Amino acid sequence: MSLLRSNFAHMAGGFALMGGWAALAHASYPFATQVKAGLTQGTLTAIITLGLKQVVEALSTRLPGLAGLILPPLVACAVSVSLLYTIHTLVGTPEVWTTLALPSTVATIYAALYTIRLRQTP
Repeated sequence: MSLLRSNFAHMAGGFALMGGWAALAHASYPFATQVKAGLTQGTLTAIITLGLKQVVEALSTRLPGLAGLILPPLVACAVSVSLLYTIHTLVGTPEVWTTLALPSTVATIYAALYTIRLRQTP
């Protein structure tokens, strides 16, 4: 199995990138707050990454026409923002919206591009 097809590699990459982003977004806070925000975001990104691909595949193949092109990225965005906002709020992350901005944007763009790729593949 190549690295590009490895679920673990995608999860680990997401954990490092988005966890690092969350820690950076809390650079003006004490170190413990940066670590907590980074670990929370990294863990959630790894979990979301694992499920996002499967959700997009299921929706894009079951929904006909334009709905199959538009709804998968919208559902991915809604699930990502809802889950991240809820968990970050529960653990007391101070800069929730700043923390969510990059991961939610990346997840939505990924879902849109992956949906387009699935629709073009016979």
